[in-house]
Amino acid sequence: KFYIVEEGSLYATKGDRKVMEYGAGDYFGELALLKNQPRAASVIVESSQAKVLSMSRTSFSKMLGPLQSLLARQADKYT
Repeated sequence: KFYIVEEGSLYATKGDRKVMEYGAGDYFGELALLKNQPRAASVIVESSQAKVLSMSRTSFSKMLGPLQSLLARQADKYT
């Protein structure tokens, strides 16, 4: 799934290492969907609570359409 943070603070870990921080308006999960691979990191809520919106692979693909190539270029910065 693709996730958009509506409120709260979260962070991503790979093993024991914190690799990314997220706040309202940030998103995650796109790499697994764009590359058709398993998730590369775990996301943990850091604040007392958080609210995220989720989107299935099918909805993600329908909604993005031609924007997928833009996200794919952004994704290359993370790998």
